[in-house]
Amino acid sequence: MLDNMVLNHGMKRGSDELLSQSGAVSNGSVMSPQPNHSDNNNDAKKVKLDKNQNGKPSKVIHIRNIPNEVTEAEIIHLGIPFGRVTNVLVLKGKNQAFLEMADEVAASTMVTYFTSCMAQLRGRAVYVQFSNHKELKTDQTHSNANASAQAALQAASALSGQNETQGGPNTVLRVIVEHMVYPVTLEVLCQIFTRYGKVLKIVTFTKNNTFQALIQYPDVVTAQAAKLSLDGQNIYNSCCTLRIEYSKLTSLNVKYNNDKSRDYTNPNLPTGDPGLDATLAGLGAGELIPQLLIAGGGGGRHRGLAQEPGPAPGRLAPPGAPGVLASPFAAMHGLGSPLTSPYGNSAVGGMGAAGMPLAGFQMPGAAATTALSAAGIRLAGTMGSAGCVLLVSNLNEEMVTPDALFTLFGVYGDVQRVKILYNKKDSALIQMSEPHQAHLAMTHMDKLRVFGKQIRVMPSKHQTVQLPKEGQPDAGLTKDYSNSTLHRFKKPGSKNYQNIYPPSATLHLSNIPPSVSEEEIKDAFTKNGFPVKAFKFFPKDRKMALIQLPTVDDAVSALIKMHNYQLSESNHLRVSFSKSSI
Repeated sequence: MLDNMVLNHGMKRGSDELLSQSGAVSNGSVMSPQPNHSDNNNDAKKVKLDKNQNGKPSKVIHIRNIPNEVTEAEIIHLGIPFGRVTNVLVLKGKNQAFLEMADEVAASTMVTYFTSCMAQLRGRAVYVQFSNHKELKTDQTHSNANASAQAALQAASALSGQNETQGGPNTVLRVIVEHMVYPVTLEVLCQIFTRYGKVLKIVTFTKNNTFQALIQYPDVVTAQAAKLSLDGQNIYNSCCTLRIEYSKLTSLNVKYNNDKSRDYTNPNLPTGDPGLDATLAGLGAGELIPQLLIAGGGGGRHRGLAQEPGPAPGRLAPPGAPGVLASPFAAMHGLGSPLTSPYGNSAVGGMGAAGMPLAGFQMPGAAATTALSAAGIRLAGTMGSAGCVLLVSNLNEEMVTPDALFTLFGVYGDVQRVKILYNKKDSALIQMSEPHQAHLAMTHMDKLRVFGKQIRVMPSKHQTVQLPKEGQPDAGLTKDYSNSTLHRFKKPGSKNYQNIYPPSATLHLSNIPPSVSEEEIKDAFTKNGFPVKAFKFFPKDRKMALIQLPTVDDAVSALIKMHNYQLSESNHLRVSFSKSSI
């Protein structure tokens, strides 16, 4: 029987004698479904197979051991990186599929590739080989049963056309994350893109107020498979949408292993922070660097990257489309993510479902962990990485107030409490309502200039911010905002989550009453010390507008001062950062 036949290096052809051994061939020319298989409805289309009597490679490829639930689209995706797919047949009852390529060259490339690199569908190894038949001919009288296959082929054709307009495939992908409600880290990207092959290098950065990454694979085929499968997908449900293009770069030059960049082929690279590197060298922990999340994000953003064009307009994921990862709430509280389980044997750095390291990098022992913590280094999955409290330092103590910090950090989450330290007034503790809000605030505001000084934001060891005891000196430096009416994210599924952007010189204004003019708004900003560079009402909704300040520093100060500014008896201005410019 077919199931007992052995595939020799993915090239043995006798195994697709399913056509003769199972009775699927009548008079040597027509394949039809078997009556004893109840789940063979998709086999109802008749396919004529012209025998390949020459023993040469065929443009028809036979794929064995496919999972029962696999779709035509998934079979087609296996072939797309190698050329145009012209036909497909899935025999679910037999765990078999046939794929017809446009020519034998494409088919040969595909078979050769999967000889040395095992193909997988839904986590199961599948076997790719030439078919004994040289052509699939669909009988058009069975067009209804063939509808899903035709739809998948049309989609594949559209994808092929899209690739041609975006330029040739490359080993380096440029990834843009849109609607970034939850923070997306280098580790998250590594987990997702490792599904399609070994990731060699990742560099993350922010450009045009959008989080982006460059990801390098070892070969073009793997990169193309990842692009075709992930472009337009959501990382989390209904948000964090991936837009993927081929980069103009053919290779990434990674100088540092830290939370912004990673070279998985060279784990001994420095972090970019001299003090940190010296500590690690003293511990003999160079091999641990790929595992570290550095508090404060040593290394900064890479500035030597080639400038690349803006994202081409892509297909939009449906508003309610599910994500490829579970909600980050689950990951933060130690609950498993559907993406983490396949990587138990991965040689790629990253963290597992409950903060456990994946194979390939060993976590340090207790002594090393203590020393690293003393040096200000936090390991992924440790207590500080998932708390609600942030430590903010290097504040301008002459100008900062609890209300100012509440307003600024409130852009990224609901601030519960703020404590400016009594004996160190350039530092403060800020408690957010959820861990992911704290992470989001840290991601966007670490190293941001506020009131003329570059602040540092990192996780705190504290789980909550304590209110001062009665009689304890505080001078109004600690405030509780848990009942504030100015929280932006109180409502579950709030639309404000879809409008979170990094600090920028352009501010988004809302809640503008119809009676207030452009000049009145500009005058309000000018009188408070913020010169206006440009202003524009939304064409279809005059309750909203964009206002551009000269610099990001000006915009940060303006947001702190002008958010909740009273425009009329019943209207207070709402201010947030915008991704747009005027």
